[in-house]
Amino acid sequence: MIPSIQKTYDIAGASAARNKVLRNTYWLLALSMVPTVIGAAVGMTVLPPTLMRGGMGFLLFMLVAFGFIAAINKTKDSAAGVGVLLGFTGFMGLMLAPLLTYTLHFSNGPALIAMAFGGTACVFAAMASIATVSRRDFSGLGSWLFAGVIVLLLAGVANIFLGLTVLHLVISVLAIGIFSAFILFDVQRIVNGGETNYITATLSIYLDVYNIFTSLLSLLGITAGSRD
Repeated sequence: MIPSIQKTYDIAGASAARNKVLRNTYWLLALSMVPTVIGAAVGMTVLPPTLMRGGMGFLLFMLVAFGFIAAINKTKDSAAGVGVLLGFTGFMGLMLAPLLTYTLHFSNGPALIAMAFGGTACVFAAMASIATVSRRDFSGLGSWLFAGVIVLLLAGVANIFLGLTVLHLVISVLAIGIFSAFILFDVQRIVNGGETNYITATLSIYLDVYNIFTSLLSLLGITAGSRD
């Protein structure tokens, strides 16, 4: 009887720990949106709209982004990790500015941004809910999703030089699908105890949400942008 009671307590303790990680992740994810918005506002004021065009802009973005990610992983077990993560989300806000500036050139630009935000919020809510309550194991998606990201990166680099609108549309659609599935994968890792650090958990989900938003906004700009 005693071992059974101990096992029950162990299960309850593990469940409470996982719920705490998930709760802290959601709080930090919400907080990370503040420097993102501030960074985007500053970027729209001071950065040139053509900043991210061309191979050099993309290379600079990747170098800084991966530098931040490495720093986050190094400091994830300390309070400094939160500060580094928020610094990263501020930088990502800066990098979002050229896309927002381009979108606002459309007469319905504010509506497109609102639609992209609302669509991203709906996708996140749906995928996170499924990951939390579903009994299906989504861990097998990991390798396929990683391969999908590599394909997206290669296609994105190629399209820097090709400049094909059709390819950009395809990349955006695929990115929305891939990063939506990544939300399933990343949230369920927390629920199942595979991810126990809320800072790195937030980083993963933030990147999922960020990529869905930018891809959806790009897609809306191409298909629904109006210059009237």
